[in-house]
Amino acid sequence: MGGNQSVPKITKQDRAILDLKLQRDKVKQYQKRIQGILDREHEIAKQHLAVGQKDRAIFALRKRKYQESLLAKTDGQLENLEKLVSTIEFSLVEVSIMHGLQQGNEVLKEIHKEMNIEAVEKLLEETAEAREYQREIDDMLANTLSADDEEAVQNELRQLQEEAFVTEAPIRMELPSVPTERPVSKVEEGREEERIPDPEQRERVPVLA
Repeated sequence: MGGNQSVPKITKQDRAILDLKLQRDKVKQYQKRIQGILDREHEIAKQHLAVGQKDRAIFALRKRKYQESLLAKTDGQLENLEKLVSTIEFSLVEVSIMHGLQQGNEVLKEIHKEMNIEAVEKLLEETAEAREYQREIDDMLANTLSADDEEAVQNELRQLQEEAFVTEAPIRMELPSVPTERPVSKVEEGREEERIPDPEQRERVPVLA
């Protein structure tokens, strides 16, 4: 399966951009190395001055100045490389856009060939003829049917509309009714029984003279 995968084709433009970017990276590495030399020569000059070796300090500063001039030159070269890379990449984008516009124009030309003025006029004429034919059929049916038949048609239409309305109406779910009386628990039933005296017990109560 891996052998069937298509490998992207590398063009000359891609190789040129890649080479320029490699050169740019090399210049950046060179600048980094020069910056290290500048820092080192600065420290050397400070050390020589600390021990009173003024001549050696001046020599270190001159070497540092020379490295600074090289760094300035590399800045210009790096700027030119970056501009060149950006210009090539933008030019490739413009070429891609031009190819897309050309393809779009070709497609539009083909569409215009298929939809010429004659074809459009013919289509409009056929559409107008179809509408006229439908109108003639409607008039013929309206003149052929009697008043009773037309009324029957209207009644059937209303019946179909009512059936469609019933079919589309939402189904209402009937919920159980809510009880109005509060349910009595078993504990409350026992308390009620305790409150109601037994008839026999009421009769046994002695009557005071």
